[in-house]
Order: sequence, then C-alpha cells, then structure tokens
Amino acid sequence: MKSSAVAKAAFAAEQSGGCPMPALEIENLSMRFETSEGPVTAVDDMSFDVPVGSFVSLIGPSGCGKSTVFNIVGGLLTGHTGSVRVGAETVTGPHRAIGMVFQEESTFPWRTVIDNVAFPLEVSGVGREERHEQARHFINMVGLHGFERRYPSELSGGMRQRVAIARTLAFQPSILLMDEPFAALDEQTRLLLGDKILQIQQDLKQTTMLITHNITEAVQLSDRIVVMTYRPGKVKRIIDVDLPRPRTSEVITSTAFGAYVAEVWNDLREEASRGMAEAEAATQTRPSRRS
Repeated sequence: MKSSAVAKAAFAAEQSGGCPMPALEIENLSMRFETSEGPVTAVDDMSFDVPVGSFVSLIGPSGCGKSTVFNIVGGLLTGHTGSVRVGAETVTGPHRAIGMVFQEESTFPWRTVIDNVAFPLEVSGVGREERHEQARHFINMVGLHGFERRYPSELSGGMRQRVAIARTLAFQPSILLMDEPFAALDEQTRLLLGDKILQIQQDLKQTTMLITHNITEAVQLSDRIVVMTYRPGKVKRIIDVDLPRPRTSEVITSTAFGAYVAEVWNDLREEASRGMAEAEAATQTRPSRRS
C-alpha cells in the first residue's frame, strides 16, 4: 500500500508520544436542502471521528441523512457547514485518500472482472501487465480467484459487489467508505461477505466507515457504532463494540453480541418510531386527491 498523509501523521504522533491523529474527523457537520416544500435540514451539527485502522459504522432510521454524510465525506456533495478532515487536510471534493463503494450496481458490464478491478490503475497510466498483476492480488483478496475472465453478467450479486470492492481497493485508498454495499443481498450472503470484509480490513489495516441500516451487520463488523437520530440527523449515541478480534460471523451466536444488538435496537426503535409517527401525521394532514 502507498503511504498517505493519514498514515504519516499517525506515525509522527506515535513517535512523538502523542495520541494518533484520527484518519477521518467530522466536526459540526450540517447540511440543508432547499425543496419545493421549503428547506429541509438533513444533517445537524454532527461530530465524530474514525481512528486510524478502525471500523466505524453509521446507523440510523430511513431518512436520517446517513447517505448525505457519506456523500459529503466522499467529496461528492458540497454546500454543507462544518468540516470533514483527512488527517490535517480539509475535504473539499473527492480526496485521494478516500475510496468509495456504493449500494448501486457499479461494475462495468462490458469489462471482465480483471479489467474492472484494474480500471483505476489503467486511468492512472499503469501498464497492462503491471495493472493486471496488481488486480489479481485484490481479486484473490476478495475470494474471486478463477473468475478473472468472467463478465459481471456471469456473476451473482454478491460476487459483483466483491468486484466493486476489489476495484476500490486497487485504487489503494487509506480510508474505505461503503454505503450499504450489501443491502440488495440475502442475509446469508451478507454475513459471509461480512467475514470477507473483516479479513480484508485486518490484512490491510484498512480504516473503514460503513453506512448501514442493518444492526447485525453493524455489530458484526464494527469497533464503534455511531447511532443517528431521525431527521434532522444528529449523533444520538456512540457505542464502542468490545468484541474480540479477529472476528467472524460466528460471533453473532454469543451472548455479548446479542446484548450489543439489543442496545443499538433500543436507540433505533425510538428514532424509527418517531419517523413513522411523523410520516403518518403528514399523510393525515395532506389534502386528498379527487378522481
């Protein structure tokens, strides 16, 4: 992996005896959108950080602004107040240290697996032989050895998402952002891919931030869970997950795991109920349409 400003800052802090600088720091983040029904505050004064090499999940009820935070951190959305910093640098647009994996299908259907994964290297001007060699490394890492010459149409949904993850890793970001990457998959596949993500994160010491609405997934993968309120999205609570690592999906059968799931659900149930009540009230006050 290439060195980054984040890694250098953390190393310098450790050498000097100070606390390592967070890989990612979100401070007083707010975002308001103008709509046909007036201004809507999606995110309101959010602050939290993602330590170097950690796995942090952002979870909340539908409509709480999780994806808004994802797009701001990834540099795809501007117009917010507050700041997002990678090490000492403020994020003002797409950042070299940040790689993104989206919920939507993002493989190129006309490219084979190896050419999908090698795409960011091709764009960077890396020669064909070298980029294919590097691509094979990440293909093996996500468990797709033997599928290098297949096209996305020949793969399952879970395999296509692994191709997208490998392609992002080939870019060699120091921070990986994922926005509900397994939302379209069945529960068994989600758990198995969670194992694969944990293995990759451990192997690469990857700093990861996951956007999810799945409580089991958040507890299975995370060192820390940031629970958001219903709109406007704020930090309701931050839960440190003290489960042993290396960790696999087998941990979900443990008593400690169940206790964390219950803890997160208690927070989410309150916020989701508030969202449902607000939606029902809006429906009742909306004028009915006549045929």
